[in-house]
Amino acid sequence: MNADIEAVLAREVQRTEPNHIVYKPGHYDGSTGDGLNEHFLVFDGPEGSLMAVWTQSAASTGVAGSRQVNRIQFVRSDDDGTTWTPPTHVVGPKDTFDPTEMANWAFPLVSAGGRVYVIYNCNDGSAGWIKMHTGTMAAVYSDDCGVTWSEPQQIPMPESPYDDPTGNTPPEWIVWQNPMRDLSGGWFVGYSHWVNKAAATLKEVRGWTEIESVAEFMRFVNVDAEPEPCDLEIRYSGWGDRALRVPHWRHPLLSVAQEPSLVRLPDERLFCVMRTCSGYIWWSQSSDDGETWCSPRPLLDRDFGIPLLNPVGCDPMYQLADGRYVLFYSNNRGDIDSGGAADATPRRPCFLALGEFRPKADQPVWFSPPKQFMDSDGLTVAGVPPGTPGMPTSADLSMYSSFTTRAGRNMLWYPERKFFLLGKEVTTEFLAGMSVPK
Repeated sequence: MNADIEAVLAREVQRTEPNHIVYKPGHYDGSTGDGLNEHFLVFDGPEGSLMAVWTQSAASTGVAGSRQVNRIQFVRSDDDGTTWTPPTHVVGPKDTFDPTEMANWAFPLVSAGGRVYVIYNCNDGSAGWIKMHTGTMAAVYSDDCGVTWSEPQQIPMPESPYDDPTGNTPPEWIVWQNPMRDLSGGWFVGYSHWVNKAAATLKEVRGWTEIESVAEFMRFVNVDAEPEPCDLEIRYSGWGDRALRVPHWRHPLLSVAQEPSLVRLPDERLFCVMRTCSGYIWWSQSSDDGETWCSPRPLLDRDFGIPLLNPVGCDPMYQLADGRYVLFYSNNRGDIDSGGAADATPRRPCFLALGEFRPKADQPVWFSPPKQFMDSDGLTVAGVPPGTPGMPTSADLSMYSSFTTRAGRNMLWYPERKFFLLGKEVTTEFLAGMSVPK
């Protein structure tokens, strides 16, 4: 590697002050075929290991002429996440010219016996609104801790009123967080579901943030029996006409509800936050383990408080080792007055709000004022401002992240600028002095 390039990457990988470096691409111009890394899910694997899957593309982070062709990669750590195996290919194209079906947005399920399933959106070349969202459900599995993987198998999905009524175009959907164990021992997770143009409120949009979407949920019932992927039993809830919907700020009959993030409350309720196109986060809750959900409403810092601002960007919420909660978000409303993709920016800096359970409140989790957790300083992975000719274009911190708690350490795993894969601890010192309303 060119010494100048190595020096730039060595500097930039430290910009958000991570504790762990999981993966550093070879070049910011995309020439090493690994310049786009996102949807980074670290999880507890068999035998005490940490494992991770993510979506990688041979395209760069924005160099003109590059093309996004997604595949799924895997790494494993047998310590606390300090050292990781070299990445191995799980499924999808190995390079830009590989005709294999594109594999997107993988998420893991681990059986009680140690089988690791990796489930993903399988694109066959079809495109609804956005090609990378369009696909059937498919999966592979490993019985040797990720050394080898089975051949892909398709998993049937139900016919939805939000999908192409002709059946010619597959659904548009993404599971974006690690599933959680439900109260019956299954695995439960939320997902974004975009509405096919034939069923959408708006048939023509000014930008992707006006594409209609809802939040739904799926429950994997028989993972511990270790069936073949095609025999995984999935039950859907908050689905179809019971899906979670949030009005778009300009078009109130249009729903934009995406990326549901789930935590379990001490009284066993599920609490869900999601990104919207309203300028702030919304929430819902379920008292029956995700079977039914209340109507979404804006997320406030407390009952009758102020809304938590966010563009159309990730706002994951996680539980700390001590039982409290953390919410990561951008703390700005986005440039919604201009419309289009500007609704989704700026996705930086990354702020953290501390949350605590309030059992008698209308909104059962209240939040502290936000505190800046990290920032890219407005520079791309090449260390230059966005818009610099011939350089990557984004300085955003898109938090397609995951979270682990081990030995009392709370670790955020994140795809920094959709390039570096890193881990940063939420320390007791950082949280000290953050006060949640009583």
